[in-house]
Amino acid sequence: EESPYMLLVTGVQEDKRCEIPEPAKGLYGIELLKVKRSEVPSITHVDFSARLQTVDESRHGRYYRMIRAFEAKSGCPLVINTSFNVRGEPIVCTPENAYHCFMMTHMDVLVLENQILYKHEQPPQVAEALQEYLTTFELD
Repeated sequence: EESPYMLLVTGVQEDKRCEIPEPAKGLYGIELLKVKRSEVPSITHVDFSARLQTVDESRHGRYYRMIRAFEAKSGCPLVINTSFNVRGEPIVCTPENAYHCFMMTHMDVLVLENQILYKHEQPPQVAEALQEYLTTFELD
C-alpha cells in the first residue's frame, strides 16, 4: 500500500545479518550504533530492522531501471534513500537547493533529471560564494 511517510519496516534477511561480538552486546547509545549489524549497515537499525520502500517499474520506470543497472554493475539490489539536506537546513525542494547542497558538501556528483554535474567541473567561485550560505543554519 501507499505509505507517504515510509512507516513500514521489515527485518533484514537473516543471511545478511552479522553476528554481534560479545563485547558489543553491552553497549548503549551512540556506541551501539557503531556496531556493524549486517552486510548493509547503512540501512540496518539496532534491532535488525530496516525501513522499507519499494520501487516498481510501472510507476517509477526510470528510477527502477537505474537501481537495476546499479545492481548489474555492483551486485547490490538496493540503494539508500535518505533526506537531501545538510544537517540543520531544510530539505532540498528545488534544483537551486540541490545545487547549493551539492556544492557545500563532500558529494562528488549531482544528477538532476538528465543532467550530471561533477564537483570538479564547477566554478570555484560558486563554492566560495556559497560558504556563507551554510553559516545561516545551526548544526545539531
